[in-house]
Amino acid sequence: MNLVDRYLAVYGESVRQQVVRLIETNKLQSYLDSRYAQAHDVKTDADLRQFVMGYKNQYLKKSSPLSKVVYDNKIHVIKNALGTHSYVNRVQGSKIKSKNEIHVSSVFKAAPKAFLEMIVVHELAHIKEKDHNKAFYQLCQHMLPDYHQLEFDMRLYLIQRERLKSGVS
Repeated sequence: MNLVDRYLAVYGESVRQQVVRLIETNKLQSYLDSRYAQAHDVKTDADLRQFVMGYKNQYLKKSSPLSKVVYDNKIHVIKNALGTHSYVNRVQGSKIKSKNEIHVSSVFKAAPKAFLEMIVVHELAHIKEKDHNKAFYQLCQHMLPDYHQLEFDMRLYLIQRERLKSGVS
């Protein structure tokens, strides 16, 4: 399976072909650079926690607390490109304690700021909506109005990143 099909399998053939043309004409990198030049300085787990809590406090004040927010070297980008959110209920004495954790792939330490924002919004939305349903995507768009475009462009970023990593420009 080629990179375009691997990252854009859920998109229609015409969209995938447009991306192939961007690659073939060496315009994918310039497209990404023109739209996403702003880097971020969220490099440590402490920085990431503060970044995530900013969004959580603005949009999900009354939601369950987060017990852990970290960059994770073990997340396989293709399977979990957006990171992971885990929710565990534990019995502690006579009480049930819930534990929410967000793990973001370390790949995104060097990604444009907009992509980190999109990943954070996606994982935070899972606190309220466990499934990728209509309410989930509405919440993502409430927190980040151009969420869908960012998700698509983040996939283009991952394609280009893999191309550069394998020595193809």
